[in-house]
Amino acid sequence: KRILTLKSEEAAQKADEQKARQEYNAVTDLINGMNTECGRLDEEVHTLQETLKNQNEQMEIGQKTFHREESRLESLRNMAERYDGFGNAIRRVMEQKDKNPGIHGVVADLIEVGKKYEIAIETALGGSIQNIVTDTDETAKRMIEFLKQNRFGRATFLPMSSMKNRNEFNQKDALKEKGALGIASDLVKADPMYSGVLSYLLGRILVVDNINNAIAIGRKYHHTIRIVTLEGELLNPGGSMTGGAFKNSSNLLGRKREIEELTDSVAILKKDMEDMQKSIADNRSRRNVLRDTIADLQEKLRTAYVSQNTAKMNLDLLEARAEEIREQYDRIRRDQEDIRKKVSEIQSSNDRIDQELEASKKDEEELNTYIDTRTRELEEYRQEETALQKEMESLRIDLASLEQKEGFQKENLARIEGDITNLTTEQENLEQSQSDLLSENENRKTQIGSLKNAIHEYDLQEEEAEQTLTQLQKDKEDRNKSHRAFFEKRDELSSQITLLDRECYRLRSQKEKLEEALETQINYIWEEYEMTPNSALSYRNEEYTDRAKMKKQVSSLKEEIRALGPVNVNAIEDYKEIKERHTLMSTQYEDIQKARETLNEIIRDLDDGMRRQFAERFQDIQREFDKAFKELFGGGKGTLELQEEEDILEAGILIISQPPGKKLQNMMQLSGGEKALTAIALLFAIQNLKPSPFCLLDEIEAALDDSNVGRFASYLQKLTKNTQFIIITHRRGTMVAADRLYGITMQEKGVSTLVSVDLVENQLS
Repeated sequence: KRILTLKSEEAAQKADEQKARQEYNAVTDLINGMNTECGRLDEEVHTLQETLKNQNEQMEIGQKTFHREESRLESLRNMAERYDGFGNAIRRVMEQKDKNPGIHGVVADLIEVGKKYEIAIETALGGSIQNIVTDTDETAKRMIEFLKQNRFGRATFLPMSSMKNRNEFNQKDALKEKGALGIASDLVKADPMYSGVLSYLLGRILVVDNINNAIAIGRKYHHTIRIVTLEGELLNPGGSMTGGAFKNSSNLLGRKREIEELTDSVAILKKDMEDMQKSIADNRSRRNVLRDTIADLQEKLRTAYVSQNTAKMNLDLLEARAEEIREQYDRIRRDQEDIRKKVSEIQSSNDRIDQELEASKKDEEELNTYIDTRTRELEEYRQEETALQKEMESLRIDLASLEQKEGFQKENLARIEGDITNLTTEQENLEQSQSDLLSENENRKTQIGSLKNAIHEYDLQEEEAEQTLTQLQKDKEDRNKSHRAFFEKRDELSSQITLLDRECYRLRSQKEKLEEALETQINYIWEEYEMTPNSALSYRNEEYTDRAKMKKQVSSLKEEIRALGPVNVNAIEDYKEIKERHTLMSTQYEDIQKARETLNEIIRDLDDGMRRQFAERFQDIQREFDKAFKELFGGGKGTLELQEEEDILEAGILIISQPPGKKLQNMMQLSGGEKALTAIALLFAIQNLKPSPFCLLDEIEAALDDSNVGRFASYLQKLTKNTQFIIITHRRGTMVAADRLYGITMQEKGVSTLVSVDLVENQLS
């Protein structure tokens, strides 16, 4: 029966074990697959993180570049709109461009120049770059009258009707010379309608690549050609040369080109930023999706690990059960062998037993007699054995006591022997240390003697060194006295050199200013009269020799011209417009004055109402404060007073407290707990005057002692009829009076748990 039961259990166990192993293998394969997927996703997230980091860095750099370029573009556009870099008169005229269609613009805005030729063309144009191009002489005349009337300054106008390509470059052979790049008017781009203006301004100027070739061309053509180089050197007819470091803060010609380049650059940067932002957003979305996927996989992994552990436990249990079944099989087989052996022995011994049974019957009677006799003897032996056992028990107890004492004695003896050994060793060490110290003492005495001798020798050497130092200092003083005159002379010469350097710098600056002024005058003569200084000498009148008289005459003529004054033909219309504006603004001013008086009256009414309401409420608070003070302190007196001789809305408030058994005194002279309780009384006085449905108190009773905490809690209980209080506290008395307690505990690191206790239910139960 047992074998049949085990066989059925074994078959069921094998089926369960196979099923459990399949489940375990399936879960293990699933976990391995999910771990591989998690690793791949983590690697992809890491790659995306690095990509996002690099993209953010590139984005930051791109944003800085974009904002810098955009700010530069906006600045250039504002400068172009405000005509920064142009004279005041030019700006004033260009403000009238919308009202006067005949104004085409300044020269700098009407032409386009390649970056290669910007310096050369701007140098060639000089002041003409700010000339204003108009359609006809009449437009220029109107604008000149406009400048005169408003005293805005002077400007040069270029009427296109007067520009008829009169400036032609006659030295055509010069274009074939080495380094010649072309006529300046041919190197710029503009609307065909401005060809006359360009010919007038640039038609007789040759552009050359460098100054060496320019000088060679100028010499060959006897300095009759105006030449400009790419680096800004200018060779004027007559032989004068202008050059040096080119400084151009306004960059009127390059401004338009720079605006176009910056516009394209800003558009490209903006598109790059938008693409980068889109890429960052896509990568972030992809990263977030991957993180969500990883979180789901990890959750599934946790579930799979639980399933794996469950399957593993089930498999282990089934394997243990299989082992148990095998052991039971072995046990049954052993039992079968034992049973067979016993059956054989029983069968062989049955015959012998039958024979012996007969003999035993005979012996039984003899044995019964013998047993009776021995039974009586056994009883006597048992009594003696009991007595001997009691005696042996007593002896064992004595022996155990003696053995315990012997153990204690042996332990004490071993400890004493160890102490003797340690003391002997310590004594030997001390004796050795004593001998070492004696020998060291002798050595130290010897060293002290040597040091004393050395100190004596050093003292002698120090005396000699001091004498030598004294002699050297004396020599130094003598040399200083002899050198003092030399140093004074050197300082005097240095001062003179400094003064001469300053004078040289001043003269050099003055020279540069004079050269700039001379160059300005030469350019003015050329721009106004198209004459060189050498050609202007031919027009010199020897009769005009008095420079002061000439200046006076010029000033007189200018004053006469200025005295004529402008004629304002729009004065009547301007007067009507200003009068209407004055009438409107006067009406508005009267309305504002009336509104001001009305507002002042409202403010006075509000102040009176506030004073009246504050006085009434202050009396109520005084009364409630005294009540709350007496209940919290168990007596005493609390008073609120306003400072005298001050406006009630600006007056200070005095809090006077008289706790039980103390004299009346200012609140600032109380102890910390009394101050806190007084402040609580004032708080509850305001609360009692107009109870709020909800109130939060944060450790306001922390400074109170236990008895005052009890009064505070009892008083707070009375106020719960109209107000619900939430109190943050660490005081036991307040906690005892509460209806419900909430606490935060952290049983596991990093995991906070809320614990609550309903004291009202506990009291009711």
